[in-house]
Amino acid sequence: MNEDIQFILDTAKEAMDNAIKHLEKQLSNIRAGKASPAMLGSVMVDYYGSQTPLNQVANVNTPDGRTITVQPWEKTMLQEIERGIMIANLGFNPMNNGESIIINVPPLTEERRRDLSKQAKHESEESKIGIRNARRDAMHDIKKLEDASEDLKANAEIDIQEMTDSYVKKSDEIFSKKETEIMTV
Repeated sequence: MNEDIQFILDTAKEAMDNAIKHLEKQLSNIRAGKASPAMLGSVMVDYYGSQTPLNQVANVNTPDGRTITVQPWEKTMLQEIERGIMIANLGFNPMNNGESIIINVPPLTEERRRDLSKQAKHESEESKIGIRNARRDAMHDIKKLEDASEDLKANAEIDIQEMTDSYVKKSDEIFSKKETEIMTV
């Protein structure tokens, strides 16, 4: 196989892998019933003038399925962590007990579950757009090749389409699993 075609296929595969990784990361931020440290993954804290991820200034744990505890490494950071959680607008009400921050995760209502499911579906669609964009770019690059035979180009286009189909299916499977997780009471 022509190295240009192989390079195009590898580049498309990498872009599709990245779309799936991004989907998984986005879905991990959508809470599904029970408490998880990943729920606070997007929280940034003002740490001596610079925005720092929460997990770099504190220990985040889940002692049970309904509670998240945030134990700062420096007690002086309690107010900043509390402010960071409020700014992140995650719908949590942090309680500061002077030692750590405790967040009670309320159970999800049916309406909230449907909203979260829609949000997950949106993220899944975004990943599919990324996958299809990678396919479009690869197809365009193959058509531009001048030193490859028509048969090689046609085979490469078939390979790209098969790769695209498998990644779209993978995206659907990831969404389906997350939707089940969200809708399970």
